[in-house]
Amino acid sequence: MQIYLGPAGLGGAKDAVENLQHFAKLGLEACEVAFTYSVYLKKPDAIRIGKEAKKLGIKLSIHAPYYINLSSDDKSKITASKKRILDSCERANYLWAEYVVFHPGYYGKQSKEETYEIIKQGILDLQKTIKEKKWKVALAPETTGKINVFGSVDEILKLAKETKCSFCIDFAHLYARQQGKVDYSQLLDKFKKFKYLHCHFSGINYTSKGERNHLNMDSHPPFEPLAKEILKRNLNVTIISESPNTWQDSLKQKKIFEGLGYKF
Repeated sequence: MQIYLGPAGLGGAKDAVENLQHFAKLGLEACEVAFTYSVYLKKPDAIRIGKEAKKLGIKLSIHAPYYINLSSDDKSKITASKKRILDSCERANYLWAEYVVFHPGYYGKQSKEETYEIIKQGILDLQKTIKEKKWKVALAPETTGKINVFGSVDEILKLAKETKCSFCIDFAHLYARQQGKVDYSQLLDKFKKFKYLHCHFSGINYTSKGERNHLNMDSHPPFEPLAKEILKRNLNVTIISESPNTWQDSLKQKKIFEGLGYKF
């Protein structure tokens, strides 16, 4: 059993190594590089940062840009989305970051079933390129927080089963998508055949339409019941904090796990 905790966001290329060293001193062992608006790292910087992360024992992952829609009815937008994901995968390869997290798409005018098939084909196309490039990365479509956005638990699980991609479980998103109803035991039962889980956690503000914005983890959903369930199941997990207080909340998570008897 291994638990990796750390923040979303590494900062710019200039500050990245210093930030990694700071996280390591705090006892954090993960960090998700956030390409929120663009794939901003150049190859030499990605290699340099990846080497430092490896030296410090910090497990890196990437969140691809938000401007992704693999199910758009505009083919040029699908092409642009694939490029953003592949650019993220290329940097991930240089960073030794295994998982590339992204929001897959929107239902739009298509049915949920049609949207699924379009996104599935997009992921298969991406995986073909990843294999050709020999990049050691895994695509991780994420569970999403808005009701009209593709990314329910069952949709993400089906993608993982049928394309052999990985996934990212965002517990805050699911709390918002399911209107404040998340049973951690039932949820984790759905993922019990997987040996490793890549996850996001934060507090969340939501409306009847789902996710509105991320909050610090002192709000809802509660974290301790999730921590207990993870320990009970002896899960190997990475939990990335996406709260406004990113690394500070990672330390709160660490303290909760330690209070339950886990030794980092």
